[in-house]
Amino acid sequence: MDAAAREQQGGVEWRVTVPEGASVAVEHEAGAAGRAWAWVVACAVALRAAVAGFAGKVWKIGADDPRRAVHGLKVGLALTLVSVVYYARPVYDGVGGNAMWAVMTVVVVFEYTVGGCMYKGFNRAVATASAGLLALGVNWVADKSGDKLEPFILSGSLFLLAAAATFSRFIPTVKARFDYGVTIFILTFSLVAVSGYRVDQLLDLAQQRMSTIGIGIVICLAICVVIWPVWAGQELHLLTVRNMEKLAGAVEGCVEDYFAAAKPSSQAAGGRSEGYKCVLNSKASEDSQANLARWEPPHGRFGFRHPYAQYAKVGAAMRHCAYCVEALSSCARAEVQAPEHAKRMLGDVCTRLAAQCARVLREASSSVAAMTDPKTLDFAVADMNTAVHELQVDLRALPPVLALGPAEMSLMDAMPLFTVASLLIEISARVEGVVDAVETLATLANFRQVEDDDDKKGQTEMKVHPLNVPDDDASTKESQTTKHPEQV
Repeated sequence: MDAAAREQQGGVEWRVTVPEGASVAVEHEAGAAGRAWAWVVACAVALRAAVAGFAGKVWKIGADDPRRAVHGLKVGLALTLVSVVYYARPVYDGVGGNAMWAVMTVVVVFEYTVGGCMYKGFNRAVATASAGLLALGVNWVADKSGDKLEPFILSGSLFLLAAAATFSRFIPTVKARFDYGVTIFILTFSLVAVSGYRVDQLLDLAQQRMSTIGIGIVICLAICVVIWPVWAGQELHLLTVRNMEKLAGAVEGCVEDYFAAAKPSSQAAGGRSEGYKCVLNSKASEDSQANLARWEPPHGRFGFRHPYAQYAKVGAAMRHCAYCVEALSSCARAEVQAPEHAKRMLGDVCTRLAAQCARVLREASSSVAAMTDPKTLDFAVADMNTAVHELQVDLRALPPVLALGPAEMSLMDAMPLFTVASLLIEISARVEGVVDAVETLATLANFRQVEDDDDKKGQTEMKVHPLNVPDDDASTKESQTTKHPEQV
């Protein structure tokens, strides 16, 4: 390396050869300017890396769900439209200096989903109107009571109503559905009641504020519903479907991970066995979306009074099953394992039972996704129960087989294997609980019948092509669709 390159790196190194032939290295420290320049360059590189990383994360968030970017544009459009209240002189003269309340309403009311926007809009409108009217009545009573009693009446009413409204937020029903409205009620009543003591035209002030708040609410609802709406009901529906798919993959993945070493032909499931974590962590999201979906109008396949509360029960049944899957996953990662030859004795039947459990969950997920009657689940549940019976038979026959095995292996060595088999049997029982919840959802939501749709489709085809199907082909199709009793 030459001297110029060494100077750029922050120092110069000189090598001197002494007469005896030995080498001595002498370092020459760089000046303060060189160190400062190196620090500036390092900071610039670190800043560039941080900006690039942040930009990559932002781009990924927008690419994963473009509706998030559209939501930002909708909020900007709503604020632009509501600013007309300030820019247009006739509108500004009509509402006076309270035009800023319209802007504040858009900021606090506009939400990502239609249900969230309607929830906040309804609560803000009702709370503002009720608190404003109540405050006007209290001010009228205080004004008629005389100058001496007026401050005491206003202060006493403010104390009582604020205390009662704040306490009502601890009621579960009020907390879940009207918590935001109670907060707005306290705020509006306090502002109107306190300001009424010094403001003469209190009625005009209240009317102007309610008008500007109404303008903001209407703009929010119009933009949120018309431009690329995001329905909380659909989000809850899709979340339930995805969780079922992940739970099915987790059941199969945990069993594959446990028996991967014992079965050379199998492979570890990798991250698929971690899908149960999404099910366990989705309770807050399910409850929030179910609460917001109640406020949404009928849309698409989600009619009036759609049973959104039943989705929460389906999620609870899936979490009840996911707890067992979590225990099964911990068995696969445990340090104490059963002998490999003992695992091979139950490997096939356990894998078969896990596949049947996953099949039931996937068929339930398909039924919920398509909103069709889950009649075919009965056959899948029957196959799963058959696999459970086979596993129980093999478990009863396992102790004598182990007794004939190597002398150094005892029954206690195979206890982890019995634990895994017991967990699989418990998972199958809890999967039936998920099926029951899905069937209840199908009944309450009036999922369409698949057979009726197929019959209508067949009748339509016969009307369009009445002579295209010969008798031989028809008899052949009938023989193909007829199932042997053993297959059923």
